[in-house]
Amino acid sequence: MAEKTTGKPATGKPTVAIVGAGSLATFLAVALNDAGFTITEIVARDSPRSRRHARSLAAKVGAQTVTAHSAVLDATLLWFCVPDREIRGAASALADHLAARALAHKKGKVRFAFHSSGALLSRELEPLRKAGAAVASVHPLMTFVAEARPSLTGVPFAMEGDDAATRVARRIVREMGGESFSLPAARKAAYHAWATLTSPLLLAFLVTIEEAARAAGLTRQDARRKSLPIIRQTLANYSRLGPAQSFSGPLVRGDAETVARHLAVLKKHPGAREVYVALARAALRGLPVKNRDGLKRLLRD
Repeated sequence: MAEKTTGKPATGKPTVAIVGAGSLATFLAVALNDAGFTITEIVARDSPRSRRHARSLAAKVGAQTVTAHSAVLDATLLWFCVPDREIRGAASALADHLAARALAHKKGKVRFAFHSSGALLSRELEPLRKAGAAVASVHPLMTFVAEARPSLTGVPFAMEGDDAATRVARRIVREMGGESFSLPAARKAAYHAWATLTSPLLLAFLVTIEEAARAAGLTRQDARRKSLPIIRQTLANYSRLGPAQSFSGPLVRGDAETVARHLAVLKKHPGAREVYVALARAALRGLPVKNRDGLKRLLRD
């Protein structure tokens, strides 16, 4: 187990136990530690692989490596960074552990519990709410993958849950450089659909670009390298000018003949053609397009 090296927590800052040791857990634990929060424990599954990842993370933040059965749970806050399907089970196991410690007169001081699922509500932590903790879902609108460490500056965190928990979460997010906004429970699924479009499905679109480039005789690697300058400029234009003023190409000109040639050549690449048609139809709905009726007929056929 790693030795604590962070010393006493800063005045007024909750101490944190992280549940999980994957990409999100690693990123958040390090970000919290860098912002001056004391990480007390990394709670991992009782398997060699999970314990190995937990030991590596614990060493980075000066925490102890524990399982749900050996955890001291002396932190103010439990932050769950486990797959969605595991949140309720992990919360139930830790609530049972807290109850057992209380019976043994080893009462913990857990007051808050967060999870970072974009799709699920704070009620997944109901076992801990029944144990007396205020709970919240706290989801960063950011992608976390191995070998990448994005900045949290300006990153929005969507929050839903108990007032006491969301107040603490807003303060923590602010300390890490992020921004927070409240999300009604009824909007959580729609929010996560939007979040999925912003990164995972954007990546799926980029893979489709690679497929379309094969029709022009490029390899996927060449397509990626040659596409990046225009992709970066398009994003810069979108940020500065908005979508309408950033829109260019045959659709904005109403050039149905060119679009027809595109559709013909992509018949040999039906996946790319399907995405092209879907996005062209989206452009007709939401962007300035000339010859709208002619393009509609072409895309319908």
